[in-house]
Amino acid sequence: MRWHLSDRADPRVVPIADRHYNRQKIGAPQFVPPGRCVVLALEPVEAFWITSWPFAEYVKHAWPGAWICSAFRNESEHLSSDLIREAVSATVALFGLPPAAGLVTFVDAGKTRKKRDPGRCFRRAGFEHVGFTKGGLYALRLDPFSMPEVELPLGAQEALAV
Repeated sequence: MRWHLSDRADPRVVPIADRHYNRQKIGAPQFVPPGRCVVLALEPVEAFWITSWPFAEYVKHAWPGAWICSAFRNESEHLSSDLIREAVSATVALFGLPPAAGLVTFVDAGKTRKKRDPGRCFRRAGFEHVGFTKGGLYALRLDPFSMPEVELPLGAQEALAV
C-alpha cells in the first residue's frame, strides 16, 4: 500500500488538486465535494485520489448509490492503474462493502491526454465503459465483485471490535 490517508482540506494536496482538470475553485482550501469521502495522497504528494459517496437521492447521473472517484491525479513514477487498484482497496477498507452500483468515474476526453480509449488507466484497473453522462463525459464503472482485496491506507486505524 502506497497511499496515505488524507483529508478534504490537506494543504499539501491543494497544489496537485489545483492541477486536476475538474477543479472548481483554484486555491480553495477544500477540494472535495460535500458528503462522505475518502481522500488519499502519496508521500511526497505526487498523486491524490478522492472517493465520494453521495446520498443517492441527490445524484443526477445514472448510477445513484455508487461510490464516485471524483478526482485522481498521478504525477509520480508509479503506474496509474496500480495506484487506482490500491485506492479502491483502501476505499473498501474504510467504507466497507461496496454498493451494488459499484464505483464509477467520469472522464472528460477533451481535457485528458489523447488516447485510443479515454480513461485507459481506469480500464486497465478493471473499470468498464458503461455509457456517457448527459454532458458527454465517459462513464467508467468497477463492478462490486471486481473490487481488489481490502487493504487499509497508511495512517488509517482498523475499527475496534466490540
